[in-house]
Amino acid sequence: MIRTHYVSDLSAELSNKSVTVAGWVHEVRELGKITFLLLRDRSGIVQVTAKKGVVPDDVISSMSLPKESVVKITGVVKENKEARSGFEIVPSEVVDLNPVSWRIPFEVTGKVDADLDVRLNYRYIDLRRLETTAIFKIQSTILNSFSSYMMNHGFIQIRPPDIVAEATEGGTELFSVDYFETKAYLAQSPQLYKQLAVIGGLDKVFSIVPVFRAEKSNTSYHLNESTQMDIEIGFANSDDAASLLSNVLVSIIKDVNEKNAPELKILQKDLQVPNVKITTYSEVVDAIAASGKEIKFGDDLSRESEALVKDLFGEAVIVRDYPTSLRAFYSMPDDNNPEITKSFDMIYRGVEISSGAQRIHLPELLIESIRKKGMNPDGFKFYIDAMRSGAPPHAGWSIGLERLTMQITGMSNIRECAMFPRDRKRLTP
Repeated sequence: MIRTHYVSDLSAELSNKSVTVAGWVHEVRELGKITFLLLRDRSGIVQVTAKKGVVPDDVISSMSLPKESVVKITGVVKENKEARSGFEIVPSEVVDLNPVSWRIPFEVTGKVDADLDVRLNYRYIDLRRLETTAIFKIQSTILNSFSSYMMNHGFIQIRPPDIVAEATEGGTELFSVDYFETKAYLAQSPQLYKQLAVIGGLDKVFSIVPVFRAEKSNTSYHLNESTQMDIEIGFANSDDAASLLSNVLVSIIKDVNEKNAPELKILQKDLQVPNVKITTYSEVVDAIAASGKEIKFGDDLSRESEALVKDLFGEAVIVRDYPTSLRAFYSMPDDNNPEITKSFDMIYRGVEISSGAQRIHLPELLIESIRKKGMNPDGFKFYIDAMRSGAPPHAGWSIGLERLTMQITGMSNIRECAMFPRDRKRLTP
């Protein structure tokens, strides 16, 4: 390895010992007889201090590098309470590993603002920003926390297909692909396949997969390729699934607080563990209408309405019992009122981050629901046949990874939380 330590590894135990660090030049300052170089790696920034008469002239001259030069620096660790990390390095060698040969398109230090589109055009540079690094470190914790929780609670990880023969959620917002002599689609959701896994006897499953929606949207809340964290539970109902969702969200928030305190500090975010409240769609509609906003039963909750849910009900709210007209064909209708489904959404900090439901496991009821949504049951023969084969009651949900990341980190645009976002206008890099 080129380096012996990351910046975050520097400690009192390494004081007066030689180390080799590697990363990028954040800044260089020359103040009289002292040259300061700030070296940045993924773990932080360390000050490299060279004083004339102490450090050889050739080493000092090698520190005069453009910002974002990629370097290896060997030197002795010294404790310095005034340095941002509490330590500095007195260099004995500075090596430019690959000289910068073009003008870096924007200021990584953040001293000069850069437009989001410019940053996304050069995402490989943008990832060097401390704020951007913080976002994706937090996202890594979210993914690991979700996976760990599921594994620790008896779930089996599965890998559903991304290419499907029919829409999984109805509608026309599908990306079609040529699949040999037939037409296929990029999956909107792993929904049908995680159900088949439960029906197949795996009982409790989870997956982390990309999903694709051909929505011609340019909002700050939508992507055309996103990542879903999905679960499905056999021998369970919607209440069981909603309770699990509440526990998972709380567990993720606790893990981010515990493992990402430095990143939350960089982003200046105070993350509180939420007290999840459960309410009904009808209660939400009535409360929003009472606040003076125009809404009626059967309307989907708009972005403005979701923001009001936070004000009216709290930071984390599970809204249940949605109208059948608003839900996917596989959502189980209420036993006493077929116009209501055993479904729910999680609204966290004013944005929907998750959707779930108990599924229709009765084949004739499923056929009826497919037809009511204007689709042909023949296209779902494999799915319906599975329900004829001893399908247990089951329920599940999905969390949108980028949306949850956006709400935890406080970003205003979901593109900040997708490493290489895909939307209506962006296909590169």
